[in-house]
Amino acid sequence: MTTDLHGEVAGRLRRAGQRYTSKRRALFETVAAASRPLSLPEIMAKRRGLAQSSLYRNLSVLEQARVVRRIVTGEDFARFELAEDLSEHHHHLVCSNCGSVKDVSLPSTLERRMEGALTAVATSAGFKPSAHRVDVIGLCSDCA
Repeated sequence: MTTDLHGEVAGRLRRAGQRYTSKRRALFETVAAASRPLSLPEIMAKRRGLAQSSLYRNLSVLEQARVVRRIVTGEDFARFELAEDLSEHHHHLVCSNCGSVKDVSLPSTLERRMEGALTAVATSAGFKPSAHRVDVIGLCSDCA
């Protein structure tokens, strides 16, 4: 984890009127180190000793400060990942049965074509897009 990234997180929290506490730092590092979005039970398993109520509260603060992003799936728990501007642009494959989420990146030519198509649709509806998110819903290989 780079010092620059920790500095950015601290700045976002400060602008939101919050502090970068040791628990928030540990939570940020757990989410940042994950290769996919994590559910609350998965975060709790990786960071033993953090109470569930504390995790909920701190995830909410990190979400409000635009440090993490909540991904809502069909399962009981949302999943959390770093805000896209702190990581890299990607999309999700979301299993409608078990709730698993897999990050996927598109080849740059396909990403540009999709961005153009989405911008055209938005513009024709009088909407000015600033970004896009795509979640593909279906069944993962384990559930199919």
